[in-house]
Amino acid sequence: MNRYPLWKYVVVGTALAVAFLYTLPNFYGEVPAVQVQPTRASLKADTALMQQVETALKTAGIASTGVALDTTSVKARFADTESQIKAKDALQAALGSNYTVALNLLPASPQWLASIGALPMYLGLDLRGGVHFLLQVDMPRALEKAAERYQNDIRALLREKKVRYTGIGREGDSVVLKLRDVAQRDEARRAIESAYPDLDLVESVSGEEQVLTARLKKPAQLKTQEYALQQNLTTLRNRVNELGVAEPVIQQQGVDRVVVQLPGVQDTAKAKEILGRTATLEIRLVDEEAMQDPARVQAALAGQAPFGSELYYERNGAPVLVKKNVVLTGEYITDAQPGFDNQTSQAAVHVNLDGRGARIFKNVTRENVGRRMAILLIEKGKTEVITAPVIREEIGGGRVQITGMDSPQEASDVALLLRAGALAAPMEIVEERTVGPSLGADNIERGVNSTLIGFALIATFMVFYYRGFGLVSVLALATNMFLLVALLSMLQATLTLPGIAGIALTLGMAIDANVIIAERIREELRNGNSPQAAIFAGYDRAWDTILDSNITTLIAGIALFWLGSGPVRGFAVVLCLGILTSMFSAVTVSRAMVNLTYGRAKRLTKVSI
Repeated sequence: MNRYPLWKYVVVGTALAVAFLYTLPNFYGEVPAVQVQPTRASLKADTALMQQVETALKTAGIASTGVALDTTSVKARFADTESQIKAKDALQAALGSNYTVALNLLPASPQWLASIGALPMYLGLDLRGGVHFLLQVDMPRALEKAAERYQNDIRALLREKKVRYTGIGREGDSVVLKLRDVAQRDEARRAIESAYPDLDLVESVSGEEQVLTARLKKPAQLKTQEYALQQNLTTLRNRVNELGVAEPVIQQQGVDRVVVQLPGVQDTAKAKEILGRTATLEIRLVDEEAMQDPARVQAALAGQAPFGSELYYERNGAPVLVKKNVVLTGEYITDAQPGFDNQTSQAAVHVNLDGRGARIFKNVTRENVGRRMAILLIEKGKTEVITAPVIREEIGGGRVQITGMDSPQEASDVALLLRAGALAAPMEIVEERTVGPSLGADNIERGVNSTLIGFALIATFMVFYYRGFGLVSVLALATNMFLLVALLSMLQATLTLPGIAGIALTLGMAIDANVIIAERIREELRNGNSPQAAIFAGYDRAWDTILDSNITTLIAGIALFWLGSGPVRGFAVVLCLGILTSMFSAVTVSRAMVNLTYGRAKRLTKVSI
């Protein structure tokens, strides 16, 4: 009657073993580490960089407990914070300003656990310390910037179509075009509607002039605002990478806000500097006359560049004298995508310019055929010549191809930098918080202690009131804890203070199912049923009540997750997962223990309840 088939015991045993393995990394804590990451798109985190890090540490006489390479950085572990700080200074001096060397904390769990994907939960800002920013995106300004682009594009279009107009300007997020007569207005309308279907055109009359007001249609406005928000998210993620922050949180909140959380970062000024960083592109002409004179090149290398020129270097280290006059900047770029050169099949970046940029580029290339044009990437105040090709012919159409990329990955990185070099719309910090590491440690201690005290009080009550069945309930509750922490670790969830509150609440709710089962068994015994029949009926008849109560709570948890954000969502995730694990532990795991204890007895006369 009270016996499980073998496969159920196997399922319970496997669940307990997996829960133990994936909970284990959370008990090892973290070790001090240093993270080295390239700050420029042309540099990569590879085995060569790892060897540089190892050599620099060896030269400085600093012992590390391990140096590892991941996809974006090299991380070195140390036994104590003193070695960590010394290593940071030594590595920064050895590697120079092309690399960011940041203090970090890494899991101390053994490699064999990491190899099976057993990693500790991330700690949120309130538990680890760090900075929190809430940024507001200026959506009206995003529409105004779109109107500026359309103003330039419409001007270029009308000149190309040879449509006469008396004036063109921008009023807010609208482009206002003035024409002499109805015929010119209709001709302009046909040209604009054909080229830009996203624009809504409204006709009016101002004095003796015909007026066309162009404004983005509602779907196009929503698309532009969504693009601005997503572009800003990409920009922020790209910039935060430089900080070397472990598990940064950069996510959308509502329709026009972005939350940025940087755990472990205490320098608010540095974080603001990174968030305000700009990477852009400049196109200039090479000073051909100076480049053909070796003496002038040598003088430039000695620090005396010719008047009106500046000295920069190409990827291969070759010096290039470029004119100070900037032909084009990154503000004319509307899009940048990685690709390949059709002639050489080498990695390249395809850049699209707006109407004004396309016109400037066309005129410059027409007037300078046979000369070299330098394409410079400016990042963190440093300028690098990506490529300096010879202009073979006039280039129109507003599409520029940048070659000289070392790999497709570099082309992708450069394209991202050009797209994310500037924010698509201005952002303002509307909320700023700093959580110290000592406060985070205090939060962890208080949260863990409250959970353990709650568990101890529940365990004492259950054993005192329900004897043997109370002990089974306590073991099932401990199993529930392991299962819940294991699930959170598998999902690589970020544990916050509300999450700890969710774990504590789950303990109190989980024991409720065991109380229902125990009281049902007591009732069956009072009604004169045999112990075996009472156990069977207790579990069987309590199931419906347990299921109903947990489903109603699960619905509330799903609603919290769906409608909430930030900490509320974190609490909801822990609550929902805790409901699922508590149902499994209270019914299946505790039943398995009871069956092993009482199920094999041929003549059971009493149970400890």
